[in-house]
Amino acid sequence: MNALPTSFFGWVGFILEKYGTLFLSGVGITLLVAITGTVIGFAIGLLVAILRTIPVAPRAPWYRRLPLRALSALLNVYIEVFRGTPMIVQAMVIYYGCMYMGLRMPVLVAAVLIVSINTGAYMAEIVRGGIISVDKGQKEAACAIGMTHWQSMVHVVLPQAVRNIMPSIGNEFVVNIKDSSVLNVISVNELFFMSKSAAGTYLRYFEVFFITACIYLALTFTITRLLRVLERKMDGNTNYIIYGSQSDSKAAIVVPKEGGVPND
Repeated sequence: MNALPTSFFGWVGFILEKYGTLFLSGVGITLLVAITGTVIGFAIGLLVAILRTIPVAPRAPWYRRLPLRALSALLNVYIEVFRGTPMIVQAMVIYYGCMYMGLRMPVLVAAVLIVSINTGAYMAEIVRGGIISVDKGQKEAACAIGMTHWQSMVHVVLPQAVRNIMPSIGNEFVVNIKDSSVLNVISVNELFFMSKSAAGTYLRYFEVFFITACIYLALTFTITRLLRVLERKMDGNTNYIIYGSQSDSKAAIVVPKEGGVPND
């Protein structure tokens, strides 16, 4: 039988060699839950934000005003409940609540559902803030040319709003990577759960969770840098060339510096 390590870094190397595939498996599940939950949560938040911004005219018929106000109140309850309770509690209530009612979900499906619903509540407020940040004149101009509320949102307001909230969306994704660790309470085989399994064999909790902390840091650092690159790409080119008469703005054409000369 080989002798066990006696130093800290000796144990770190030993654990990585013995349980490396276990850590990789946990990382895979963590990223799967975080990415899927963030994408679905963004879609939920987008829909909720659009519904909450539907204008209600004071003199509109009651059969139009009441449903919209009831829907707005229901969506407010959803946002307040899921923003006001910890994800670990939501996981226990949703997973074991469904089991109590006779619906046994696979833990991975439950994990994605929990993260998606939780993220959707935060995204709804983030997207609403992005919509508010867009100049009101943009929507008024869209309505003036005959666009409906949905058309003006999809084609005019949301493209600008999404760019404004990209840092917040990225932050929510990073938070989901870290917060997925609470899903170990329903036995999701994410990184934290796998780390507990590795630590329990030799009772080397410090060394194992030192490795876990480094993995989480590497994930969040890498994703943060990738998101910043994406933000710069969405900004586009800030250098422009003016073609035509600079004294007459109506006769001038402004294009990005790298865009080339427009065709005649």
